[in-house]
Amino acid sequence: MSRAGRQLALLLCGWCVAAAVPGDPAEEGCPAEPRQAARYVAAVYEHRSFLSPDPLALTSRKQALELMHRNLDVYEQQVMAAARKGAQIIVFPEDGIHGFNFTRTSIDPFLDFMPPPHLVRWNPCLEPHRFNDTEVLQRLSCMAMKGEMFLVANLGTKQPCHSSDPGCPSDGRYQFNTNVVFSSNGTLVDRYRKHNLYFEAAFDTPLEVDHIVFDTPFAGKFGVFTCFDILFFDPAVSLLRDSEVKHVVYPTAWMNQLPLLAAIQIQRGFAIAFGINFLAANIHHPSLGMTGSGIHTPLKSFWHHNMESPEGHLIIAEVARNPPGLVSTGNATEKTDPSHRKFLELLAGDPYSEKDAQDVHCDGAAKSTTNASPTFNSEMMYDNFTLVPVWGREGHLRVCANGLCCHLLYQRPAVSQELYALGVFDGLHTVHGTYYVQVCALVKCGGLGFDTCGQEITEAKGMFEFHLWGNFSTSYIFPMLLTSGMTLETPDQLGWESDHYFLRKKGLSSGLVTAALYGRLYEKD
Repeated sequence: MSRAGRQLALLLCGWCVAAAVPGDPAEEGCPAEPRQAARYVAAVYEHRSFLSPDPLALTSRKQALELMHRNLDVYEQQVMAAARKGAQIIVFPEDGIHGFNFTRTSIDPFLDFMPPPHLVRWNPCLEPHRFNDTEVLQRLSCMAMKGEMFLVANLGTKQPCHSSDPGCPSDGRYQFNTNVVFSSNGTLVDRYRKHNLYFEAAFDTPLEVDHIVFDTPFAGKFGVFTCFDILFFDPAVSLLRDSEVKHVVYPTAWMNQLPLLAAIQIQRGFAIAFGINFLAANIHHPSLGMTGSGIHTPLKSFWHHNMESPEGHLIIAEVARNPPGLVSTGNATEKTDPSHRKFLELLAGDPYSEKDAQDVHCDGAAKSTTNASPTFNSEMMYDNFTLVPVWGREGHLRVCANGLCCHLLYQRPAVSQELYALGVFDGLHTVHGTYYVQVCALVKCGGLGFDTCGQEITEAKGMFEFHLWGNFSTSYIFPMLLTSGMTLETPDQLGWESDHYFLRKKGLSSGLVTAALYGRLYEKD
């Protein structure tokens, strides 16, 4: 995307949606119809899986299948529940069938053999004896047939290799964290092997990145990737270079990390950033911090985040075949809204007296910002953020680090007894993965001390109307808006203006927890 093409501010337009509305599964088998439905019914299931009591212990294939069939029994129940609501596609989470924390050896009995779908056309339900060690694939295939819907699930797979293959592991087989896609007649459509593994000693990284796109009669092209992949260019971003890919299916086993990377935050941010429908199924183990699934569109989300209930949860929603995207604002907002006019004036005039790189006093806003706020440092997401406190009922703040300057223009109807801060980070994140980020974030702190800014909190009372912006050097920016009770909010407006990317919001439904622009510089990883 060129700089010139990004200058225009963007407005999130209106949206009409119905949740859990039955569709017409019969349309699924009629791809030759001259007029296709404008909407389809999607389902994702957040699964509380039955786990191995000792994933490090060696076991038999029979014992492994007994455990996996317990999980597959739940899957089948959810498929039929979704079918009764007219679902045309269902997505299940990563690790939902076999669990996690295995070694390379202990996971072996849990692995299915996976023939290459691009070379072998196969319906496991109708041809169960064609390949050995495919019991899980057979059950998934039969579920798709019985429910008459596309089905996406995650399992462990194995692929024998020869010593002549320089990449072949010493035990003579590749082991992959694999998503499989079945059509509504049970045919194995494709498979995706996870590329960006997250401390998964049991699995191998594919020698080449799988770029998997599958076609459906009800919604066109879907892309597929898994969990940690969402933070990297390959395959998550590169898949979407195909302009016909309007939907993504996303099995995940995500451990929430507030204030910036809760599961539903990054899922929703990805849907908004790329203007797609994003079908995300997470595992449900609250004791491990694992929950958060949703059917996300650019303008609306149906999500589940529950750290109290031990039960899984099925989400069903009707969404647009062509997701409504972003439209130009023109000058309408500038003319009618004083805060947006002020934002544009600040961009045009840069009223700062540049005493130093961390000066946060704005002469142009002297009436609302009576004193320059002190800068301080605090750890957030294991990164050393530079922050300024957000004081008073209105103001304009700026804080900079490594060339990235973040700005906040804000008003609030009342000042709550809470500490908020505006933070910036521009650098290489190195804990639990290595990747380069640029972040501007308005966050509620855990207490009243500066050292509590960056702590994980979910409840807040502070109400804001604000513009948040920064001079980002990447076009890959994920907007995040989270309010009290883990509630997702939709930005009123976002986009590029004078080489700055901004997010605007007024009328929050509850107290603000996090408003962030999370940028990724993939080339600096």
